[in-house]
Amino acid sequence: MGERGDGTYTGTAKALHWLVFALLIVQFAIAWTMPHIGRNTPLTALISLHFSVGVLIFLVIIIRLAWRMTHPEPRPEEGVPPWQTTSARIIHWLLYLLLLALPVLGWINASWRGMSVSFFGLFVMPKIVATRGAGWGWTGDVHALLATYVLLPLVGLHVAAALYHRFVRRDRVMQRMLPGM
Repeated sequence: MGERGDGTYTGTAKALHWLVFALLIVQFAIAWTMPHIGRNTPLTALISLHFSVGVLIFLVIIIRLAWRMTHPEPRPEEGVPPWQTTSARIIHWLLYLLLLALPVLGWINASWRGMSVSFFGLFVMPKIVATRGAGWGWTGDVHALLATYVLLPLVGLHVAAALYHRFVRRDRVMQRMLPGM
């Protein structure tokens, strides 16, 4: 993610990390308050906002991955068992995968339902499947299931691991990603 000499992440890596975190909070708050998207649900302001934030998350994750590929992450903290380092890497890559797949599944489902996906009213994303095209009706259910039962638990595990390192192990793993550290 971009290493500085002191073993912490670069300011850009930290900014992208915390931006994704903030966007996910906003996205889940919108998702839980917007109407359920059913067969004849009209496009509402909340649903459009959910689509826009999804596009933004997708774009930020692409930037974040590009940054990570071009800037090495700091070496693992001294004394952290190898299984924890490996687990952290697996969880990070699963989070990246989900944060790319979920917006695409949502976009496919919106296209399938005949809903326009706009980016905050600035431009409209192209439809990527035909309205009610055969074989795409499952995407909304998979989008919701992955977000609720896979993404949220992985984010929870990520946060729990950071807190474990801060308050139980008392090492610097969490501080390496904190702003201003």
